[in-house]
Amino acid sequence: MRAFRCWFGAFLFFSFFFLVAAKGGNNKPFVLVTGGAGYIGSQTCKVLYEGGYTPVVYDSLQLGRKEAVKWGPLIVADLNDRAALDHVLDEYQPIGVIHFAAIAAVGESVSNPAKYYRNNVVGSLTLLEAVKDHRIPVFIFSSSAATYGMPLQSIITELTPQVPINPYGNTKLITEMMLADFERAYGIRYVCFRYFNAAGADLEGELGPDVTRPTHLIPVIVQTAAKEKPRLEIFGSDFPTPDGTGIRDYVHVVDLARAHLLGLEYLLRGNPSVILNLGTGHGHSVKEVVETAQKVIPREIPFVYSGRRAGDPPVLIADFQKAREVLGWEPLHSDLETMIGGTWEWHERKN
Repeated sequence: MRAFRCWFGAFLFFSFFFLVAAKGGNNKPFVLVTGGAGYIGSQTCKVLYEGGYTPVVYDSLQLGRKEAVKWGPLIVADLNDRAALDHVLDEYQPIGVIHFAAIAAVGESVSNPAKYYRNNVVGSLTLLEAVKDHRIPVFIFSSSAATYGMPLQSIITELTPQVPINPYGNTKLITEMMLADFERAYGIRYVCFRYFNAAGADLEGELGPDVTRPTHLIPVIVQTAAKEKPRLEIFGSDFPTPDGTGIRDYVHVVDLARAHLLGLEYLLRGNPSVILNLGTGHGHSVKEVVETAQKVIPREIPFVYSGRRAGDPPVLIADFQKAREVLGWEPLHSDLETMIGGTWEWHERKN
């Protein structure tokens, strides 16, 4: 009998060992990260891993990059593939879900709204239904300041009215509404993060923005400095701001990623659902960003002024006091020099 007990104990030990080895080589709790091969998603996976979790990346790779998945398994599948979602949730039994998977080009959302509603809304519904059926209790959603539309005030709190002005913003607001309804009906608690302007690259040089098809200001500036674009186009020089260009709140991608770890642990402690802005509380004009880039990057950055884009508000700055109070979160790396310099170094490393 004693020999049997020893044999059985050894069997259980090695069974557990091989199970762990097959699922990433450690016994850290699993967290499903949709869109985890993307810019913010991949950075969050790194932070999760360093915080004691194994991220399970679920990504179609239409926009994400396979080489950015370094800290856990990758499942290549579409968000609307319910069978694939069920298989992943059954296999890994994650303790929570962080949902980044979305397409986010505002202009394209206007010209092709069907694509955005199919991916961002129907995909989120498919995911939420799977989360409900698998009884996963916590959910973190990557929302956007685009849900505020054209706010009347420059400093935006979480209570600022949400009146999106494009289909992309609509899709984020609809998903926020679904989350509230799913909590009331099924008890799924959530943190909803409304980002302002994500920028920068991984502080250790492992990750960064897509430098081949940039859409945001700082990567476009970097592309211009590298002579991959003839000039930077600044949209609007007649805004009611000190230098006539639009003012935005830029927040480092590492700071954003850290907020998701804090949000996950906040929910795992049993705390209630919450909606939080993520920004710095300070704005920089487009011209100021360009002038700072001229000091940080040892290249000329030619630019021209164009007319304003429809729907561009003069100033958008986050009030992030609620994130500070609820999560203890602070934007630690979100100075312009760090964000611009890191993006330039990432571009040079990738080229």
